Amino acid sequence: MKKNHSIFFAFVLFVCMSNVSAQDWPQYLGPHRNSYSDQKGLLRTWSEAGPEVLWTANVGIGYGGPVVKDGKIYLLDRDDKVGDNLRCFDLADGKELWNFAYNAPGSVMFPGSRSVPTVDGNHVYTCGPYGDLYCIDTKTQKPVWNKNVWKDFGGQEIPTWAIVQCPLVYGDLLIIASQAPEAGVVAYEKLTGNLKWKTPPVGPVGYVSPAIVKIDGQDHVVMISASGRGEGSKGKVIGINPLTGKVLWEYANWNCHIPVPSAVDAGDNKILIVGGYELGATMIKVEKKGDGTYGTTELFTTVEFGDQTKTPLFYKGHFYAEYGTNNRRDGMVCMDIEGKVMWKTKREPDFNKGSMILADGLILATDGAKSLYLIEPDPTAFKMISKAELLKEGSSSGDPMASRVGGSTQNWAPIALSNGKLLIRDQSRLLCVKVAN
Repeated sequence: MKKNHSIFFAFVLFVCMSNVSAQDWPQYLGPHRNSYSDQKGLLRTWSEAGPEVLWTANVGIGYGGPVVKDGKIYLLDRDDKVGDNLRCFDLADGKELWNFAYNAPGSVMFPGSRSVPTVDGNHVYTCGPYGDLYCIDTKTQKPVWNKNVWKDFGGQEIPTWAIVQCPLVYGDLLIIASQAPEAGVVAYEKLTGNLKWKTPPVGPVGYVSPAIVKIDGQDHVVMISASGRGEGSKGKVIGINPLTGKVLWEYANWNCHIPVPSAVDAGDNKILIVGGYELGATMIKVEKKGDGTYGTTELFTTVEFGDQTKTPLFYKGHFYAEYGTNNRRDGMVCMDIEGKVMWKTKREPDFNKGSMILADGLILATDGAKSLYLIEPDPTAFKMISKAELLKEGSSSGDPMASRVGGSTQNWAPIALSNGKLLIRDQSRLLCVKVAN
């Protein structure tokens, strides 16, 4: 009996480990929405030419990243003259299996795609730059429901850099930030599109997607608004009950007029908020009071750590981010939980709006330009293991202002990792790169 029990336990352990190693990447920032992958067996060395590129597929310009589930890749692509196009590729060979497109023409500075889809069960949820929220059945490739998160809540003139929202599935709900005049964050029944709750307006429009943070062991949806540009104008960070939409707490001293990264759960009821534009980072702590309400305390604010477009990695008590802004080139930066900056790479090497994934104790990072890095996370020093130039330069957007401000590459899309394959896009291609055995 003991022998059979041992065999059964070993089998269960093997199945669990197999499932972990083949982890999907079903949403923005991965399975845990924190840029962590459960992938094991990462290659510790690359050849001189870099890791093997298994295939490439042509895509349009933009910054929208891919997701992966059950061997299928989903990417919300875009042609500004026509509209959005949800494309499904085979992870094995890059073949396009199907697509669903709809009319939503228009263009803003830094044109092209914006957001990352979410896959849940047999449905894919996407939000385009003009607020079009779709639930697509992956079996029929047809829409189940669609809404407009901007116009439905009183939005009129589109925000400067359009709508940038990566949907969040929570149980039976689909949660997304409207940021329109009549709603801040909204939740729909994920299978019907029926509105379940909405919060009051949070503040000026930003480009932040909602995050889930644990407060006293309970899930809170955390949303960040922009600060205004006027003297003394501040943005808000709010915590929301994900089932009811009730606003549980508020921090109202955030200073970033163009926020993009989501909140980081730093453990022990601590939340790190970061921004670009030389405005740095703030750590807050949320505490429950005797009467059952919540309060917030600012633990520190620093301009020496930040990230203009991505949510930092948090690993073994330290944060890692790419702090490249319009006027600052701090490169990759490491900061401890108390706000002490441990090191900066500056321009050697330069990291500017790239993307990072933590897997098997290592960091896979794009630099926002042409290169992919393999890095050992270490608070004592930047430790590069390998580097490969894989991405192309150049955007065909024809936007001279965007090229002047953003440079000639703008390879800023979030990356994804599944089954040992890293998915990266530049301004014309989606690449599948072998990074694990």
